[in-house]
Amino acid sequence: MDLKAFKANPKTSFIAGLYEKLDKDEAETRAMMEKDPSLKEMAEHDLASILEQKKALEAQMAAIVSADKGEEEEESPVEMILEVRAGAGGDEAALFAAELLNMYKKYAEAKGWMAKVIDESKNDLGGYKEASMEIKGNGAYDDLRFETGVHRVQRVPETEKSGRVHTSTASVAIMPIRKKSKIVIDPADITVEFTRSGGKGGQNVNKVETAVRLFHKPSGIMIRSSAERSQNANKERAFVVLTAKLEALKAEEDMKKFAAERKGQIGTGDRSEKIRTYNFPQDRVTDHRINESWHNLPEIMKGKIGPIVEALKSTPGRN
Repeated sequence: MDLKAFKANPKTSFIAGLYEKLDKDEAETRAMMEKDPSLKEMAEHDLASILEQKKALEAQMAAIVSADKGEEEEESPVEMILEVRAGAGGDEAALFAAELLNMYKKYAEAKGWMAKVIDESKNDLGGYKEASMEIKGNGAYDDLRFETGVHRVQRVPETEKSGRVHTSTASVAIMPIRKKSKIVIDPADITVEFTRSGGKGGQNVNKVETAVRLFHKPSGIMIRSSAERSQNANKERAFVVLTAKLEALKAEEDMKKFAAERKGQIGTGDRSEKIRTYNFPQDRVTDHRINESWHNLPEIMKGKIGPIVEALKSTPGRN
């Protein structure tokens, strides 16, 4: 059994940890039997229990991996929603969130995918409090699925007069849009509001209520879509995003069955809750999950994240 692969898989890592502890218990029990034969009968009883638990955990991990493979073979999503949200750090966090969204947009365009911002909430400096972007193209979800989590930036903000390095965070969530959704949305659980779209766009945007806001009462999820020119198109897009979010929420709940105290996709945005750090003074980006670093941050922020994507995809337990 490849325990290392199970530990690297977020859905089986917690169970793999329990299995590893049982391995140690088994070794200690066998050593005790050899050291003190008078304890053999008691030790054999304990050993049988340990082996039974290990067998059950191994079967559970195998079932999880098998189910994941079945889902991937059944359908590989070609559409996804990428959501960014400013975390700790105020305006600097919002500016970083905007840079991350632009980084993913440029990466998508370089790959020949369609990338379209469907909703955004900006601060006074042009940063994003939060924003959602639809990406469509073969391989898009497979490439970006591991971007989910909290991204940390360390740099000297332009407004910093003393030259002190600030630390801020922005969160990323990747939500696939599947052709066959298992989520059933009850219309009675939805409230729909129409508002005027903000920003540029001419008279149609300013005078006609084309933006749509959906509120899903059971989950408390609020979705806003304003990129399309008609109410119906925005409403349709909002339902697609809502479905993707509900599926992500269900996947997270399922994952919690196998990993104790797991944080959600978006998380809290706290500085300590990070998957990657972008250190500008040292011109280095480090992914903490695989302990690898890359240089030339200006080019990386322009969308050249291919080496990072491939490193994550090739890590055992991540395919």
